[in-house]
Amino acid sequence: MAKKLTLTDLIKEKEKYQVKSNITKDLFIKRIGASITIKKAERALCLECIEMANDPEREDMADIHMLYNTVTEPNLKDTELHEAYDCKEPYDIVEKIFEPGEIASIAGEGMELSGYGSGVKAVEDLKN
Repeated sequence: MAKKLTLTDLIKEKEKYQVKSNITKDLFIKRIGASITIKKAERALCLECIEMANDPEREDMADIHMLYNTVTEPNLKDTELHEAYDCKEPYDIVEKIFEPGEIASIAGEGMELSGYGSGVKAVEDLKN
């Protein structure tokens, strides 16, 4: 049975339950043979990406936008990197380095790290 969160728990273990903004996660990219680091996205970025995904004219940019703004290592915003890969626009670097499936997976990890994933389940589902 799932533990019921109480007011006492929230007060007693404030540090444990308080939302943190400086969370990062390393992701291994098999094709590249190396890992990258993503950071927890701000709420505004997540909502912007959700809005983009629901707009037929911009849906193809939603994952690219999320990835570009959450990958911290390597720094995809580096102008020297853009020049080396002959990028016309800064966002071009994403598709020059990552495959479409990798982009979707990394963006999904960014959303999940930011609380927009499957971290919430109905109690009935846990019992089954």
